[in-house]
Amino acid sequence: MPASQITTTKDGRFGYEASGAPERQTVVFLHGIGGAARAWRGQLDYFGERRHAVAWDMPGYGQSARLETASITTLAAALQDFLSQIGAKQPILVGHSIGGMIVQEWLTTHPQAASAVVLAQTSPAFGKADGDWQKSFIEARLGPLDRGATMASLAPDLVKELVGDDPDPRGLEIATSCMAGVPEASYRASMLALLGFDRRQALKDIKVPTLVLSGSKDRNAPAPMMEKMASFIPSSDYVELQGAGHLVNLERPGQFNAALDTFLMTHATPATAER
Repeated sequence: MPASQITTTKDGRFGYEASGAPERQTVVFLHGIGGAARAWRGQLDYFGERRHAVAWDMPGYGQSARLETASITTLAAALQDFLSQIGAKQPILVGHSIGGMIVQEWLTTHPQAASAVVLAQTSPAFGKADGDWQKSFIEARLGPLDRGATMASLAPDLVKELVGDDPDPRGLEIATSCMAGVPEASYRASMLALLGFDRRQALKDIKVPTLVLSGSKDRNAPAPMMEKMASFIPSSDYVELQGAGHLVNLERPGQFNAALDTFLMTHATPATAER
């Protein structure tokens, strides 16, 4: 398998990892709030065999510069800048959690610019900023930091809450390491960026082939909600991985890769993906 390479864009704004030949169609992986580009190495090596597989560090993470103001809208604009920097034309976008929200937002302004998208363990809405559930969700995650905890001290318990049954031990280790390494300021900014996000009405306007991927034990993006989400997207496939939680690509890398591979073989075969 090819080893992923760590690099930055020419303008220095984005850090990312990549595997595979750049002349092939690009698959871009976008991590969640507690992730990093390196969380996708199992996918980069696997899909880099036939495609150009890329994972960015979201702004404020890893080697990527922070945004002055972080919102789903500004993150989607940053995604477009990143795609331009790496020369990705008609890419396949794979967004996990907040990464999936960024993809949905990006599609509202670039509806035909992707060959296909994957919305993994994500949601079309977080809801109103002053809602009781929303305030409780944010408090549960930021409250401990307010009281003196650190990302490193919180990471083991946070990750355990996210995973489902029998997670891959190596994946659990990577998830914990990524969570521990997230700068506190970036974690806070990303959490607050969720507030007010709502693209439920835009689901019907997604025209590109879409895979909606859930885990049956995911409490952050429950499978029934994701199945309903998929029903509003005209060209969507829905896949639910039994026993998996919120971090499917790390918990069940083989099943995640197989589901994504099946989808890509149908909608973006390597033979037609050459640029």
